[in-house]
Amino acid sequence: MSDADRPVYERGDIVFGLDPFKGEDAARPWLVVTNHEGEPFHGDQYIVLTLTTKSWYDGLVAVESEDWVRGGTPRERRIAPWSVQSLDHGDIEYWQGRLRAERVDAAVDALRTRLSD
Repeated sequence: MSDADRPVYERGDIVFGLDPFKGEDAARPWLVVTNHEGEPFHGDQYIVLTLTTKSWYDGLVAVESEDWVRGGTPRERRIAPWSVQSLDHGDIEYWQGRLRAERVDAAVDALRTRLSD
């Protein structure tokens, strides 16, 4: 696939890809929170938040079934707004779905709150 043919992921997309904190063979779902057209590395690098199955951490943002515009995950997930990563396009295995804008905004607002504390 040429660079022109590969997908460009957008805000709200859930992608499944490499988890650099767990080693070369570990992967997880990530929420794309920014990929601004016209900015450096558009389509090559994404700012993402971790999706987790953990439920006991304070401050997780729940992902309900109605939050999915398309796709989904096989297990219930939550967004960890403090777990921010820069993910390269080559580290993404596949697109898993898309969340509605309101849920993405809630996750980004939770990140902003953590950064301003």
